[in-house]
Amino acid sequence: MARATSTPGLPLALQALLAVAAGVAQAASLAWPWSGEPLWWLQIASMAVLAWLVRPHATVSVSWQRGAAIGGLFATAWLAGTFWWLFISLHTYGGLAAPLAVAAVLGLAAFLASYYAAMLGVFCRLALTSKALTAIIFGAFWLMAELARGTLWTGFPWGAGGYAHVDGPLAALARYGGVYGLGAVAAMLAMGAVQVRRADFRGWRLWAVLLALGAALALATVDRFCAIHLCSTPQQRPAPSLSLELLQGNIPQDEKFQSGSGVPLALKWYAEALRDAKADLVVAPETAIPLLPQQLIPGYLEGIQQRYAQGPQAALLGIPLGDEAQGYTNSVLGMSPATQATPYRYDKHHLVPFGEFIPPFFKWFTAMLNIPLGDFNRGVVGQPSFAWAGQRIAPNICYEDLFGEELGARFIDPAQAPTVFVNFSNIGWFGDTVAIDQHLQISRMRALEFERPMVRATNTGATAIIDHRGVVTHQLARTTRGVLKGEVQGRGLDPQSGWAITPYAWWVSRWGLWPLWMFGALVLALGVWARNKDMGARRH
Repeated sequence: MARATSTPGLPLALQALLAVAAGVAQAASLAWPWSGEPLWWLQIASMAVLAWLVRPHATVSVSWQRGAAIGGLFATAWLAGTFWWLFISLHTYGGLAAPLAVAAVLGLAAFLASYYAAMLGVFCRLALTSKALTAIIFGAFWLMAELARGTLWTGFPWGAGGYAHVDGPLAALARYGGVYGLGAVAAMLAMGAVQVRRADFRGWRLWAVLLALGAALALATVDRFCAIHLCSTPQQRPAPSLSLELLQGNIPQDEKFQSGSGVPLALKWYAEALRDAKADLVVAPETAIPLLPQQLIPGYLEGIQQRYAQGPQAALLGIPLGDEAQGYTNSVLGMSPATQATPYRYDKHHLVPFGEFIPPFFKWFTAMLNIPLGDFNRGVVGQPSFAWAGQRIAPNICYEDLFGEELGARFIDPAQAPTVFVNFSNIGWFGDTVAIDQHLQISRMRALEFERPMVRATNTGATAIIDHRGVVTHQLARTTRGVLKGEVQGRGLDPQSGWAITPYAWWVSRWGLWPLWMFGALVLALGVWARNKDMGARRH
């Protein structure tokens, strides 16, 4: 039986240093700090270092304790390096002392890293001899850790490894397995690569595996190309195009909710931009109007609604709604000639912990922050789209676009599925940092998964138009005040437009993330069976 130990030939301190360095590289792969672009090859390379540190060896295996420690160090460095900008919201805008803000970011990263530590501990405990099975199980365990981070305790999946692949060769797989599936495949490839030896190239098995992987990726790429660019029947055609004006107010975050500075500026600038707009659809970002309707001067909101009560234009406007008796919501109002009798409203469902609701037992923490916190009500999942100009426009607010399984609920009926997504955000809380670039890649991944355009209207950036291929076609300079003008080509399925939904949209709308959980559980059971079989063979 193999002896449990650490990676042969490497001091423990060096193993820890490699794990931390690989975690930092994983963070950088999601949005390269100097360009904002994702680097798919760096993500796989960082995973390969992790896989090399925990891989089973011919005569010895890494102990489960060592595997958990390596996994924890890697994930803590990766996650802290990904959302370090939370420090800005806590310290610069929240007034939390710098040491406490650093401790909060590291504490969150370490807590979320515990999922990866646990999974890698179990992985090392199995210590399988089959290279192929080891790679599959490593990918499945990585998948389960990502799912746990994205769903437990309301979920915080920001920076999942799959986001590095929006521009890479694996991007064609997004329409099948989503961002979590991409991350699992990348992990499998990383573990498979570090297990290959020179002698393996002299056998047929490795070549057969490589041929099968290449063929599968080629088929997925061809299928995606056909779905995006080709029509299967003469009746199929894209939905009509829509001209857009996306408003970016660039209201300083430290003034945004101040009655003597930011609030008057926002009210004046957005009112003028909405008045002067010429596009089919005008979009103002999350809390563009930073006051409740009853707090506005009489006639302000009514004047904007009247502006869009007639004619060929519509507007979507981010604004808080509600009152003390019924509760408050972070919402979007839709204004068009068709909404005068029944106004359109979208209420944010997936609220941000500490910013939009206070988790149990954490009032002591929020009491230390100087942030206009809210205790908002949640909207329901799968709210109706905003119908305008032949499009079904589906809003999502702030980091709601991280949760593809929730956006996917709108695809249960393909005939009513969105033709365009619109994200309303304010990343001003995190300054002019890589958070803006990371959020842009997240929106691009949703466009890949559903093959629907994603339009983004934000306070400071990235205000952009992303087409159904995940390509940014228009983008406004970040941290500037201005209007982004462009067009978007919707995609849908109805008598006028025959573009089908993606496989991912089909299964996630019916079962959420459960198929991925079931895959992980089945692979875990397979690993336990294989380990018992290996142990039985060693006894004999």
